[in-house]
Amino acid sequence: MIFLLLWSAGFGVAKLGLLHAQPLTLLALRYVSVLVVLIPLALVLRPPLPKTWRAAADVAVVGFLIQVVYFGLCYVAFKSGVSAGAVSIIVCLQPILVALTAPWLVGERVSPKGWIGLALGLAGAAVVILARSRVEAESPFGLICTALALLGITGGTLYEKRFGVTHHPVTANLIQYAVGAAFTLPLALATENLKIQWDAQFIWAMIYLVLGNSLLAMTLLLAMIRAGAVSRVSALFYLVPPLSALFAWPLLGEVMPLLGWLGMGLAAAGVALASRKS
Repeated sequence: MIFLLLWSAGFGVAKLGLLHAQPLTLLALRYVSVLVVLIPLALVLRPPLPKTWRAAADVAVVGFLIQVVYFGLCYVAFKSGVSAGAVSIIVCLQPILVALTAPWLVGERVSPKGWIGLALGLAGAAVVILARSRVEAESPFGLICTALALLGITGGTLYEKRFGVTHHPVTANLIQYAVGAAFTLPLALATENLKIQWDAQFIWAMIYLVLGNSLLAMTLLLAMIRAGAVSRVSALFYLVPPLSALFAWPLLGEVMPLLGWLGMGLAAAGVALASRKS
């Protein structure tokens, strides 16, 4: 539940941040800021490093798939004009995609009740998204970026489940966000003007994105993937659009329509069913 709250609130906070900076600039600043926090912490704590280069590479691959492919392409999709609703609908296919591929990649099969729960969750999330979205013409390039972002978060989840091992959270985050910064910073330099409108709202948004969304939420996500069935963990993402809508109410003044509340209940029921072990 803590993960869901931290992750979901990050979308509304990121929207506030995007009022002050371009997408890749915001993302690169977020990753560099995480490293500014982690490097002194690592020097003080001296956490154990991965025992082999392969173990370090596995952490880096997950970081690339989630931090660069998923977040990076979602931000590029927003920049190209794709609506938040379209991005949410496509990304909400992630639990289904994980459930379809998990038997072959990580040896996990989904029960019939699990499939019913996944279907209910997808339906509930779609109701929430459609209740808050207008029908708009979408950028084909942006839609392609969003589809690739979906593959990124799905691949990162499955790769972590199959190859991930427990590392000290400072070590794992340091490697992953170093990878994120190494890719997003050059892209921002090449495609954006790097202008940032600094004020109290932007600073508050960055503090949350660095501490709550990047460090705490990502640490909890990777821990849950290693500890539980990957399809059940992925099902939690059905609750992200409804909870994001709730946070957008006080943060952005976006009111949840009645149909959205009904969709939230349907998504919650689906997640509860999909999360059962039998």
